[in-house]
Amino acid sequence: MWTWFHQLASPPTFYRFADVLAPWLFGFAVLLIGVGVYGGLFLAPADYQQGDAFRIIYIHVPAAALSLSIYTLMAVAGGIALIWRMKLAEVAVVSAAPVGASFTALALITGMLWGKPTWGAYWVWDARLTSELVLLFLYAGIIGLNQAYSDPRAGARACAWLALVGLINVPIVHFSVTWWNSLHQGASILSVEGIRNPKISGDMLWPLLVSLGGFYLFFGAVWLRRMQNEVLWRERNARWAQAMVVA
Repeated sequence: MWTWFHQLASPPTFYRFADVLAPWLFGFAVLLIGVGVYGGLFLAPADYQQGDAFRIIYIHVPAAALSLSIYTLMAVAGGIALIWRMKLAEVAVVSAAPVGASFTALALITGMLWGKPTWGAYWVWDARLTSELVLLFLYAGIIGLNQAYSDPRAGARACAWLALVGLINVPIVHFSVTWWNSLHQGASILSVEGIRNPKISGDMLWPLLVSLGGFYLFFGAVWLRRMQNEVLWRERNARWAQAMVVA
């Protein structure tokens, strides 16, 4: 297994592997997101308190979950890059940041749209909203830090350090509704208690789970493609990269 892992870390091997896997991930992502969003918008019943306004949950919750998952993944990849000096881990960090920032922005925007009919305001300085905004700033900092370096490896290592330091904000975002008095509702499924005893009915839950899976697959496909582009740029003078471009 370790032999396969080290082979996969080789840029040409990874590029070919991603070229095969990414289309499959994208295809299943489109299918699952389509089924989940259709089920949430047209098949799930209206909420007894929020009415149809709750349906934004099928976009908001996957985006919010991915905003935390991607940052955690970047921190893990950053640790690998710093400890083992693995080039592909560096590529993973800088390639995931713009995607994570996009999902974080989507989570904030959809949360604001959901908050208006629920709280009567688009924005309040709630613990969950504020810490999620800090997460967006961390993503922006990593993107800017990477662009500030002319040496891509030095930039990636700086980004890895920032990802590791900023990881402290991830549990703050997740547990903010538990640690502080918050307008934001508690976790419905994205917690141990939520898995054991979901706070959402089954006919509302299944489209959310399907949509959630589709969003994760979509991220996987986009992330692989961005990593391929970054690998090609870094290895642009290598024979295998020039052959790939010509092909």
